[in-house]
Amino acid sequence: MEAKFQIFLILLAVLAATALLARRLHVAPAILWLLAGIVLAFIPGMPAIELPPDLILLLVLPPLIYSASVAMSWREFRFNLRAIGLLAIGCVIFTACAVAVATHYLLGLPWAVGFLLGAIVAPPDVVAPLAIARKLGLPRRILVVLEGEGLANDATALILYRFALAAIMTGMFSLPKASGSFVAILAGEIAFGIAIGWLSLRARRYARDPQIEITLSLLTPYIAYWIPEHLGGSGVIATVACGLYISWNGPLLIPAATRLQGIFFWDLIIYLIEGLLFLLIGFQMRAILERSEEFAFDDIAVATLLVAAIVVLARFLWVYPATYLPRLMSKRIRARERRPSWRAVFVVGFTGVRGAVSLATALALPFTLPDGSGFPERDLILFVAFGVILITLVGLGLTLPAVVTALGIGRDGRSEHIAEHEAEITARRAALAAALQSLDALTDGRELSAEVVKLLRARHDIRAHQLPASLDDKAYAATANARALVRELIAAERQFIHAQLRAGKITDEARRRIERDLDLEEASLANREFRSG
Repeated sequence: MEAKFQIFLILLAVLAATALLARRLHVAPAILWLLAGIVLAFIPGMPAIELPPDLILLLVLPPLIYSASVAMSWREFRFNLRAIGLLAIGCVIFTACAVAVATHYLLGLPWAVGFLLGAIVAPPDVVAPLAIARKLGLPRRILVVLEGEGLANDATALILYRFALAAIMTGMFSLPKASGSFVAILAGEIAFGIAIGWLSLRARRYARDPQIEITLSLLTPYIAYWIPEHLGGSGVIATVACGLYISWNGPLLIPAATRLQGIFFWDLIIYLIEGLLFLLIGFQMRAILERSEEFAFDDIAVATLLVAAIVVLARFLWVYPATYLPRLMSKRIRARERRPSWRAVFVVGFTGVRGAVSLATALALPFTLPDGSGFPERDLILFVAFGVILITLVGLGLTLPAVVTALGIGRDGRSEHIAEHEAEITARRAALAAALQSLDALTDGRELSAEVVKLLRARHDIRAHQLPASLDDKAYAATANARALVRELIAAERQFIHAQLRAGKITDEARRRIERDLDLEEASLANREFRSG
């Protein structure tokens, strides 16, 4: 037990150090976490760490999907539902079929085994692509489509995986039956996820305690995921539906104290899960190499490169027709949506990074068939899955910034970012004006002095003056300078309060209350800052 805890502490230290290095190198941390895990695996004396598939599918995946779903905008998800569905369902099925065809005719794998391998490597990761894309200042719609795809594609892949696995284990497969089951699973999980989201919000509203509410929020994704998964579904769609329901309905039901503490809690949990997950994926390299010794290196290298090339090429072959054909066929779509540039579509095609779910499903393959014989090509599938993760994460992840720069997508993203923040400033001013208009109605019938009303009006005036007139004029520069001065004033106030504590003039409890107010003010300044991305 002590040795395991020491390894856990080592992983945490490596996680933090690697993240700092990634920040200095302007590289997505997931890339360096994976590479660091590989290096750790081959350090002499380092014990092998097996990554149980259930750890990912049952313990790690639910909070990752739920957190991303809650952060997702339901309005934007619904607006981009066609594009998300074509990627999360259509592209996954197309990629799985392409891998099956290529491995059957070029490598001689049986159809069922090839389709199983395709289902394993078809879904892009839910974490890594967004971690890379968000740092590049991409247009908002690209990020929404990638995020929505990452949320839903695991469900498609896991259902295909179970169909293919059942076909290998039993030797039977019925396409009509599988298609009907697929539709039933999707519909049932959506309804179940919405129901769990509704129950979760009601339970949290009844609790009215931040600690209890955050505990309930942690339980929510597991309830939404485990029950459908246990009944033969994927659990992913239910978790996504639950998260989107809470995202849309939660803002007016979740108290401010719970929201502030919950944001910190979930940010830390997801950060640790993502970091440790990619480190542990890298750790599997040692065990995978040991299992693949019975294969000739040329054979596994060719298989890995072939499948990696197929999954990358298949995505490009899918995204262009899926983007432009619906617009050619539907006048309503042409009228509602602006036609995306080929450069934006290319970036979407370039972000097909594979990750944890691909490795987890490969590791979850049984060792034997029901008749006692070995599972066909199990070790080859495992090695190829890891190789595809490594090639796509490192290869595509490291080159994506250069691709975005060469295509000029970052400029489009910056223009959109400026327009978004200008709309935000307008909304802030309108909200302040609406609150000020309601001040008279709120104060009628209450015994309030003129001084109190004056202070309330002054509060609104101060907040209104903190907003710049726009993002590209001198007013914004002046506001930015004022924020810098406010930070210096906050720092001076902190030093004075600390001196008062040392002198025994205030208690620690009083110091904490003052510090909390200062922390909230400083966080509010950071929240209002414009970032160019």
